[in-house]
Amino acid sequence: MTLSAPFQLLASYNQWMNQKLYEAAGTLSAEAIAEDRGAFFGSILGTLNHLAVADRLWLKRFAAQPTIGAPLQAVAALPDPVGLDQTLFDSLPALSEHRRWLDEQILRWVASLSKTDLEQTVHYHNTQGIAHQKRLSSLLLHFFNHQTHHRGQTTTLLSQAGVEVGVTDLLALIPEAV
Repeated sequence: MTLSAPFQLLASYNQWMNQKLYEAAGTLSAEAIAEDRGAFFGSILGTLNHLAVADRLWLKRFAAQPTIGAPLQAVAALPDPVGLDQTLFDSLPALSEHRRWLDEQILRWVASLSKTDLEQTVHYHNTQGIAHQKRLSSLLLHFFNHQTHHRGQTTTLLSQAGVEVGVTDLLALIPEAV
C-alpha cells in the first residue's frame, strides 16, 4: 500500500458519508434542518455549514503551498470564511451543491499527492493568526478526522430528528483482502 492510499480512502469515505448525510437531511423540512438542537453549531444546517467552512479554510491553506496547491486553485479563489460558525448557505440544496463540489476537489487533489508531497511541511496561520509548520500527512489526518467528528454529531442530530443515516463505518469502504 502506498502512503497516499489511506488518504484516498479517507477522501472517498468523506464523499460517501457527506452524500448519505445530505440525503438523510433532505428528508426533513427546512425548519427542522435549521432548528437549534443544542449542538456545537446549533442545528443540522449549522453543523453542515461548519464542515464546509472548515474544509474551505484547510483547502485554501493547502492551495497556498507552491508545490501541492495547483489542483486547488478553484477553492483558493473562493472568499475566505469570516468565522467557524459562518453560514455559507442558508438552504440545504445550495449547501449540498457546494458540498458535492468541495468533495470533488478533495478527491482530485488527494489523488494528485505523491509520497514526497505528503512528507513536506505546510506553513500556515490558524484563524487567530498564529503561524504553524506541520507535515502535510499529519494535517490531512486532522482534516479527515475533523470531518468525521462533526459528521458524527450530524448523525446524532438526524437520529434525534427521527432520521436514520444507516451504515457510517469506514469499514464499509475497505475492500476485502484477496
